[in-house]
Amino acid sequence: MSGSSLDGLDIVYAHLVETGGRWDFEILNAECYPYPQEWVEQLRSANGLTALAYQLLHTAYGHYTGQLVNNFINAFALHHKVDLIASHGHTAFHSPSDKMTAQLGDGAAIAAVTGLPVVSDLRAMDVALGGQGAPIVPIGEKLLLHQYQLLLNLGGIANISAKSGDNYIAFDVCAANRILNMLAAKEGKEYDENGAMAALGQVNEVLLESLNQLDYYHEGYPKSLANDFGVDVVFPLVEQACLSVNDALRTYAEHIVTQIKNAIVIILQNEYSRSSTTERNHLLITGGGALNSFLVSRLQEVIRDLMTEIVVPDKMLINYKEALIMALIGVLRWREEYNVLSSVTGASRNSIGGALWLGVEA
Repeated sequence: MSGSSLDGLDIVYAHLVETGGRWDFEILNAECYPYPQEWVEQLRSANGLTALAYQLLHTAYGHYTGQLVNNFINAFALHHKVDLIASHGHTAFHSPSDKMTAQLGDGAAIAAVTGLPVVSDLRAMDVALGGQGAPIVPIGEKLLLHQYQLLLNLGGIANISAKSGDNYIAFDVCAANRILNMLAAKEGKEYDENGAMAALGQVNEVLLESLNQLDYYHEGYPKSLANDFGVDVVFPLVEQACLSVNDALRTYAEHIVTQIKNAIVIILQNEYSRSSTTERNHLLITGGGALNSFLVSRLQEVIRDLMTEIVVPDKMLINYKEALIMALIGVLRWREEYNVLSSVTGASRNSIGGALWLGVEA
């Protein structure tokens, strides 16, 4: 899994077991391979390439991903133990209104390098069916993390999922770590550790109001964000405010928690929480932002009146939940079972998404 924050490639080796319709999982090994700066720049600028250059990058990144998978297998002595690779790739284009989404990382190249079966292009079928193609993780939340009523991923983009009877609804909330990391980089840091810089800043109400009035936040779900929303729309607004880095971080952190609260309010108003309003909902938070203690504590403050309690799991699940669920999506594809929920994406039906590449010899 490669997220919009561009921190690196997440790889997990997991065991997934289905017994009588109930799924269990165990993450046995996990690693994040940081991207060298040259790969950060190539992935960041991919949507500005010519068609030929883009396809060459697609192929090169597939081979690069395959080599990192081989490195992972060597590092953890997993030879002859891996049955299937599921690769999300790195999203370069996402335009569901045009029935198009594109993730870098050629599945055929990964299969050729590793000699293993590969499932890739996990979002394409849903988008072809008129869906948003995102978020796709709710199938994993439904099957692996069903004990939680609300689930929030704080990655480069924040997205939220909620139970709706036996189904789930979900949508992208706002740009999150991608913006925070871009601001921290102005001080030579990869990220704002524990939100320490944001905690020292002051909220700029003018900027906060401008951010909260962006058109996307007034659209109904299902809806999803492309990676360039943060870079091309949000970050220029933050820059135009000419704030100190601390104040910009503090203001943007407040924007994130405001939009998450608004999303939870919408979900609760539409009765996608527990049926009894006297029972407390539990919000599972994963993704890199779950380690931002200032952001999490501020979020708990603003949602306290919503009968919602935050649950922060162990670091393995925080960091690798999405990679784990990509593995599950790949397994479901291999079994030819639905792995993308139309209740989440707005597609015409549930779908079995993913292209299968057989890297093994006959």
